[in-house]
Amino acid sequence: MKLFVFDHCPFCIKAMMVAGLKQADIELVYLQNHDVDARIDKVGANLVPILQKEDGSYMAESLDIAAYIDAIDGNPTLAAGTNDDNIAAWSEVARPFSSRLLFPRWMKVELPEFGSQDAKDWFTNNKTAMIEQDFEDAFAKTEEYLAGLKASFSQLDWLVLPSERNNQLSYDDVNLFPALRNLTVVKGVAFPTKVRQYIDEVAALTATTLYDDIAV
Repeated sequence: MKLFVFDHCPFCIKAMMVAGLKQADIELVYLQNHDVDARIDKVGANLVPILQKEDGSYMAESLDIAAYIDAIDGNPTLAAGTNDDNIAAWSEVARPFSSRLLFPRWMKVELPEFGSQDAKDWFTNNKTAMIEQDFEDAFAKTEEYLAGLKASFSQLDWLVLPSERNNQLSYDDVNLFPALRNLTVVKGVAFPTKVRQYIDEVAALTATTLYDDIAV
């Protein structure tokens, strides 16, 4: 099987982390960010991740893929999520800051989906329009956005570490971890101790690479 992804895409990470958790025999294929046709040709829409199953057919939708991978061995292990509202509440508060911190930085580190200038230009044009702000201006305001992000972490006071629940992961982790993992590319994020421990524990359980070594 093959999983078509972007390394920075939170939706892709949902599928990738479950593949790592299950130690599934799945090849990761990194698409170029601007190559919309490569996505449409497979699933009829501009979506990632995309799973190519053993029979050659394709499926989209990150949570559907996560559930499919979890059940491949006949022994699904992910528990049901119970914190959708809490995750949504944190995301709503954090997003105005996290997007302005992350988008410029994806252009400052080397990721496989940005292997060409066309890919970088496509991302820059689309995301600049999304945040209605030039990347360099957003990067220059890092300290302001770090302060806003730091305040948002108070919304995660409900968080329970995997080590406090027998390392049992749930769909809460699938929905929350990708956004927190991506923030490790931002140098100077003041993660609360428990949030940082959560990131490290889930990363270890799912064999997910963090960005600390290349943080900007």
